[in-house]
Amino acid sequence: MDRICQICKTHGLYLLEDCAQAHGASYKGKKAGSFGDAAAFSFYPGKNLGALGDGGAIVTNDPQTAGKAAALSNYGSTRKYVHESMGSNSRLDELQAAFLRVKLPYLDAWNRERNAIAERYLHEIHNPKIVLPHGSDEEHKDVWHIFAVRCEQRNALRQYLKQCGIETGIHYPIPMHLQQAFSGFLLVHGPWFPSVRGEDRKDTAESAVVCRYDRAGDLCGDRCGESVLMTNHRRWQTFCFG
Repeated sequence: MDRICQICKTHGLYLLEDCAQAHGASYKGKKAGSFGDAAAFSFYPGKNLGALGDGGAIVTNDPQTAGKAAALSNYGSTRKYVHESMGSNSRLDELQAAFLRVKLPYLDAWNRERNAIAERYLHEIHNPKIVLPHGSDEEHKDVWHIFAVRCEQRNALRQYLKQCGIETGIHYPIPMHLQQAFSGFLLVHGPWFPSVRGEDRKDTAESAVVCRYDRAGDLCGDRCGESVLMTNHRRWQTFCFG
């Protein structure tokens, strides 16, 4: 992140952060969403901080950027029935905002629970065929929206986990720059935009998300993070929190 910030500063570039899966994450004590000129957060129900329907937010310290974003989300309008630019209806409705306001004070505690689950996976999964992600440290504080692993036999692993009743996912099977919707844009293939052809395809073919932190309440009010990973034929299916 230090290098990215320096490049943007040197060349006069805007830095826009995609924080859709980083609610509460931090680097060197600074929260995700506070490094760039603006940042976008998703409040999709499955996120660390999720509404009960679709939603999101743009954060910025620049009044001009904030005004432009507000106008674009409101039909390109800053005054009723007056439209200075093309926009859309992307306003966060009051009901979803109310849900988020109630949930926000619990975000740090929920993230600590996710970290506890991830730490157990990192310390107790000892399978040579599974490549684990890097854990958090003093400078990098992850919030584990997902627990992503790599396996050369990804499809076989997914099938086995499915037979055990364990949900998995692939994030993402087709990279954004290779989607049909962007076929008309000039693409620069290289370390920043891999072509995903030949040897480059290996990383994509191996990547799989095999851990989700779904929450469910029971009669005792416990919150359960249901997820499973293989550890030399041992598995844990449910972690409960008081």
